[in-house]
Amino acid sequence: MIRRYGTPPKHDVRYGLRPGAYVILPRDGMLLLTWQGDPHNELQLPGGGIDPGETPIQALHREVFEETGWRIAKPRRLGAFRRFTWMPEYKRHAEKLCHIYVARPTLRIRNPVEPNHTAVWVSPTDALGMLANDGDAAFLRGVI
Repeated sequence: MIRRYGTPPKHDVRYGLRPGAYVILPRDGMLLLTWQGDPHNELQLPGGGIDPGETPIQALHREVFEETGWRIAKPRRLGAFRRFTWMPEYKRHAEKLCHIYVARPTLRIRNPVEPNHTAVWVSPTDALGMLANDGDAAFLRGVI
């Protein structure tokens, strides 16, 4: 059974499954994270939805590059969790199946191209209290 974090699903809501790949990116004692602005306004692990035809690793590389402008190396899967949420940008409820990885950020190529995303460096201890969802924080606790 995959552990659930966050609020329980509402019984009167239909949730569509949305698998995604997310990553913990440590470098030189800091973590590379993404700040997602409006409509979320929250600090997150870089990553996002796995598109049809993509593998989780392909999605991970694409999403990290879009959200941070960095290339990554040696992703290693840590596990998965699920959470039930409203996705305002898609105007739908989703059961997010979040596959969590750890990898090494290797090279900054450009600024993020994903709208309303900013790459930020945060200490691991600070990140624990700042990440937007408990599942991300739980996996980070297992790494630091």
